[in-house]
Amino acid sequence: MYFEAELKGKKFKVDVVETRSFWKISIQKEGESWQHFDLSKEDYKRSESYFSFLFKGVSYLVDVIGQDTLYTVYTRNSFQSVKIFNDEMLLHESLKRGGGMGGDKELRSGMPGKIIEIFVKPGEIVKANKPLLIMEAMKMENEMRSTGDVKVREICVKQGDSVESGAVLIKFDPV
Repeated sequence: MYFEAELKGKKFKVDVVETRSFWKISIQKEGESWQHFDLSKEDYKRSESYFSFLFKGVSYLVDVIGQDTLYTVYTRNSFQSVKIFNDEMLLHESLKRGGGMGGDKELRSGMPGKIIEIFVKPGEIVKANKPLLIMEAMKMENEMRSTGDVKVREICVKQGDSVESGAVLIKFDPV
């Protein structure tokens, strides 16, 4: 399971893989290298409303309450607010920003996907909120729109291309 989280204004990428006897947990703080941890299932217990585990010889009791993207986590006598974005939420946040991720200078992919159709050409001036392209992600076709009035400088993909998360799709010049 892959998701992204934000805690105290810092962004993290998290990947969790479950095996028969443990979880492989990989965490990357923005701008830093990935760190990898193994959490034994023998050191993990779950109750109705909380779970506990041992990690590096330290016991943790964790209670999580929340919905959508905002969660409150209680552990070690403190509460923390954490925003969590799974693949679907990352896609929706990206689409809410007009596919943003890069602002007015470029359109970036919010998650891996396939380019289905491109509606613009280099040199074209596009008004705010107009469709730029359709990208298929998570078995859904998603129309990505401009965040403002822009001039298309370069189209970095073509119909049928598969793209990774964060890939530059279109570059813009200000109008």
